[in-house]
Amino acid sequence: MNQPFRTPDLPLTTQAAEGLMRRRWSVAEIEAMLRAGVIPENERIELIGGEVVPMSPKGIRHEVVKVNLTRYFDRHLPEEILVAQETTLRLDQDTFVEPDLIFYRRADGLANLSPETALLVVEVADASLAYDLHRKVRLYAAFGVRAAIVIEAQSLVAHLHRSPGPEGYRERLTIGPDEPLPFDIAPPLGLRLRDLPLV
Repeated sequence: MNQPFRTPDLPLTTQAAEGLMRRRWSVAEIEAMLRAGVIPENERIELIGGEVVPMSPKGIRHEVVKVNLTRYFDRHLPEEILVAQETTLRLDQDTFVEPDLIFYRRADGLANLSPETALLVVEVADASLAYDLHRKVRLYAAFGVRAAIVIEAQSLVAHLHRSPGPEGYRERLTIGPDEPLPFDIAPPLGLRLRDLPLV
């Protein structure tokens, strides 16, 4: 009889005392553990600088906003631009993230997704707002992702970040829910987040 890797009553996360060394994991190692079933496929994690980071639970408002954004973009984007939901974006050998939405050119293909081919990432933030607006956006900028938008799920305020650099995005705009959301990747779409049918 196979023994479980972890006693069921133990929590999935730990918090190491400051100053303790931690083992650095690579993307390849995490992918091997997923294939072997050591990490369940449905476990929501990201790998940041070699450390496994559990993702915040998604509330219903987060999911409603994400689903309706996806429907909107599927209907209004030009044929050459595609959008994928929660697709793994490998930033380097020890970092991968899963943005809520990621835009890329059909000609580049999903298999070639990288910081260079990603046109825009979108994070819909509820409980994760502080993390998405700070650490995650800085990560996208450091790896050269062209633009990132963080949308507050409750208020529908959007934070647009453009012009990436090692210190972060040089251009930051806050867009209210009644203002059109600017997209550099396509002709003006005229999307106002307040107009989404959030049901």
